[in-house]
Amino acid sequence: MVGLPTDFEALRTLTLARREGMPKRLAQVAEYALTHPDEIAFGTTVEIAAKAAVQPSTLVRFAKTLGYAGFSDLQDVFRSRLKDQWPNYQERLAALRQSHDPRSGSGALLDGFVGAAAASLQRLHKTMDPALIDQAADILAKAETIYLIGQRRAYPIASYLAYAFSKLRIRTGLITNIASLGNEEAAFAGPRDAAIAISFTPYTPVTIGLATTLQERQVPVIAMTDSPFSPLAPLSKVLFEIVETDYAAFRAMSATTCLAMTLAVAVGERRDAS
Repeated sequence: MVGLPTDFEALRTLTLARREGMPKRLAQVAEYALTHPDEIAFGTTVEIAAKAAVQPSTLVRFAKTLGYAGFSDLQDVFRSRLKDQWPNYQERLAALRQSHDPRSGSGALLDGFVGAAAASLQRLHKTMDPALIDQAADILAKAETIYLIGQRRAYPIASYLAYAFSKLRIRTGLITNIASLGNEEAAFAGPRDAAIAISFTPYTPVTIGLATTLQERQVPVIAMTDSPFSPLAPLSKVLFEIVETDYAAFRAMSATTCLAMTLAVAVGERRDAS
């Protein structure tokens, strides 16, 4: 793949340059890919083909027409676009230095993060529908085992839920994906279980993949994410949309933690009452 685009803008330029000479179906895929990049990033070939109204094999032909070995190689470029949408930590610190006077000390930083946390919690309080919490708690309370999926910045939420549920004597399976054994850790999940999947922009492929696998096994998935367009949305039985306010592009998990605590206790109450 030497010389092929590795970022979305370069890929977009290449696709537009070649689109006019493509057969009708490949041009159809090109148009869909450029107008729905998030769906291309995390959808399966079957899902994407259905939405683009083509056969799955057409997606492979499209990728190879652009010079990629297969469709998964093309998807990697779309996934990198999501990562590029959020600044890395060095860029965040540089932006912070421009807006924050270091001589003001750490107190100003604390004020900023407390303010962001308060805004996140206030938004959660105003926008969260308690009926969704009840619906999710009912599903989780009936589950034999609750599987918890969260990687990267979502992992602390998954591990907290594992801790809280264990204290409430509720059986859980925390999927760590250590040594890439996530699928094996979820191997025994079935329809009598449930799962909580947590992922935020840029969405973690491991989490999306595991949630897809469990949903295909008829395991009800409770999703915590940041957008109705999240790849977790179509996989979920109950979708919690949580938007965390950032400070200087640093995002805490204040609202997500609060929701996780609420959900854990609500499940515990239902188990205790039954």
